[in-house]
Amino acid sequence: MDYQKIDIYTESEAIYPLTSLLSELGITGFEIHDAADFEDFLENKDMNWDYVDDTLMNLKNVKTHVTLYLQQNEQGLEMFTAMQGVLAEIKSKDAENFYGTLKIETDKVNEEDWANNWKQYYKPFNVGKKLIIKPTWEQVNDTNSRKILEIDPASSFGTGQHHTTRLVMELLEQNISGGERVLDLGCGSGILSIAALLLGAKSVTMTDVFQNAVTTASENVEQNGFDKSHYIALCGNIADDPALRRQIGTDFDIITANIVADVIISMSPFFRSFLKENGILIVSGIITERLDEVKAALQENGITIESITEKEDWNAILCKV
Repeated sequence: MDYQKIDIYTESEAIYPLTSLLSELGITGFEIHDAADFEDFLENKDMNWDYVDDTLMNLKNVKTHVTLYLQQNEQGLEMFTAMQGVLAEIKSKDAENFYGTLKIETDKVNEEDWANNWKQYYKPFNVGKKLIIKPTWEQVNDTNSRKILEIDPASSFGTGQHHTTRLVMELLEQNISGGERVLDLGCGSGILSIAALLLGAKSVTMTDVFQNAVTTASENVEQNGFDKSHYIALCGNIADDPALRRQIGTDFDIITANIVADVIISMSPFFRSFLKENGILIVSGIITERLDEVKAALQENGITIESITEKEDWNAILCKV
């Protein structure tokens, strides 16, 4: 499958708010190109010039822009259209030109190049006390008694590197004692379901609104040694699909929903129906600016908030029903 490379030109100060707004659409995996990073480098007196990456040197005269990649399919087209609408709305309200031009440039990137772009940055890393995440092409010689979760970032978004995913995996580690049934809503690459199984869950049910994510998640679960007796993978949106809700069933011990604020809010009326009494709900993917809205939606639907974990303006909420 091919990918569309998209460059959005902006200003240094606007990078964080711009990427936060795009994240609300479900777009992740940004590359930042900002001459200010080169200026920061110049001011770093401890930097060893012998080991300066060419990529950093190329920032010297770059025009500040954010790069992202969308699949060349219906899903990618929907995201691209939504992105254009958001950028147009931002620009119409930006009287002081805080966001800059927001000009969009596009180019095609084939799947092989996309995968290779990931490989130079994606290395094994630890999560919590029990897991080590690694891409399929890397070897780990000493796991230090950690269980290996193998994931291929070229196949779908969801590598474990993003704060939201790591926060959920850490909460799963704290709340899985063995034998749990887990429901993973918006499964993406399936990384949270794999983590749950490796931590001792009995089974997982994965759902996503995109069939390619459901397929990828299933492949990744099996890549980690779990056959179909351990998982169910379903496509659809629980917020507007009663048949899917019936198919998913009830009496789950844990639900994970690492999505975005608007989707979590729309799902809030249905979480309780999936969980057994005293079941656990973990929602994540919530920027701090939207946290109060999500909390209100959960509480309005009879869900008790136990704790909130934050990392660099991303929040995960642990709840019980």
